[in-house]
Amino acid sequence: MSNVKISYSRQYIFKKDIDSVSKALKSEYITQGPTVNKFEKILAKRINSKYTIAVNSATSALHIACIVLDLKKNDYLWTSTNTFVASSNCALYLGAKVDLIDIDIKTYNIDTKLLEKKLIVAKKNGKLPKILVTVCFGGRSCEMDEIFKLSKKYGFRIIDDASHALGGSYNDHKIGSNKYSDLTIFSFHPVKMITTGEGGAISVNNKKIYEKLIMLRSHGITRKLSYLKNKNKPKWYFEQKLLGYNYRLTEFQAALGIGQLKHLNFFLKQRKKIALTYSKKLKNLPLILPEISKKNVSSFHLYVILTHLKNGQRNQLYNYLRKKNIETNVHYIPIYSHPYYKKFKFKKENFKNTELYYKSCLSLPIHPLMSQNNIQKVIKEITKFFNDK
Repeated sequence: MSNVKISYSRQYIFKKDIDSVSKALKSEYITQGPTVNKFEKILAKRINSKYTIAVNSATSALHIACIVLDLKKNDYLWTSTNTFVASSNCALYLGAKVDLIDIDIKTYNIDTKLLEKKLIVAKKNGKLPKILVTVCFGGRSCEMDEIFKLSKKYGFRIIDDASHALGGSYNDHKIGSNKYSDLTIFSFHPVKMITTGEGGAISVNNKKIYEKLIMLRSHGITRKLSYLKNKNKPKWYFEQKLLGYNYRLTEFQAALGIGQLKHLNFFLKQRKKIALTYSKKLKNLPLILPEISKKNVSSFHLYVILTHLKNGQRNQLYNYLRKKNIETNVHYIPIYSHPYYKKFKFKKENFKNTELYYKSCLSLPIHPLMSQNNIQKVIKEITKFFNDK
């Protein structure tokens, strides 16, 4: 048993999910059929959104979300330092500029006080953001009520990157309902809350934006009569209205997504159970554990611990656990530290909390396939590492 690797995260596919995919593959349509639309409606109902648009990745979702919010060359998009690069790359695709906000060292999300200070300076310099991409790091929402108020005061739009957070809530509002944002992004990558293999979605409550997203997902093309310039045409007729992309999800991916959504409550329950066990059993060790909030219900996509900074302790723990066949990970390398972003000349000293976090963060294994033995082994080995010091 000790030789079996414990993954930091992985998909959980049920036999019924496989049967659904097989059925979709044998159907008349394996793309551009009715299953995607069904998946979108079920997802929208789950998150209390008027509309959802399924796409082939959360990266694609971020890209076309920026387009519908009219992000253009030399506009500014701001986002967190502590996120996957897709949260900022979406701006660069459109020739826009990226700026970053340091994190709150307790939540690992955008620090709202630092955001407000930065907005005050940006207004004086005429460099306010057109879009702020908030990031629900690890499954926990940002302080969206405060950020929403700032958006009204300073005139920026909000894309909530909830790639980690399907099933979470904030102030009793489901993440994805867009109570505090213009659009919300979800990811269905295999390590996320549910999976479609690769895939993503956008939730939105504005019908015009929804219809534009539908066109952008599929080459900018529409067959909808109200949008057609030429009304008296055969059924095969269509028009390209926008410069769009092929960001479509397949029917069999959507079939998998429908099956996975049926298990979402189970996935959430299992993740929460693991998180609470970690918090209980590791609390007496020299670690900083994640905050657990009643008003900010996390999906627990990640469970991140912070070690002390002395003597490269995080890396020592990582290597120790790896030798014990326990896979951990680091989320994330700060955006400004990637070689591609060096040309933008971000200064590390402007992101002190991120620097502290990055030197000490470690994501522990957390996923529904973890057995009780797996969980206890992780706890036992972490405890042993510190007790032997």
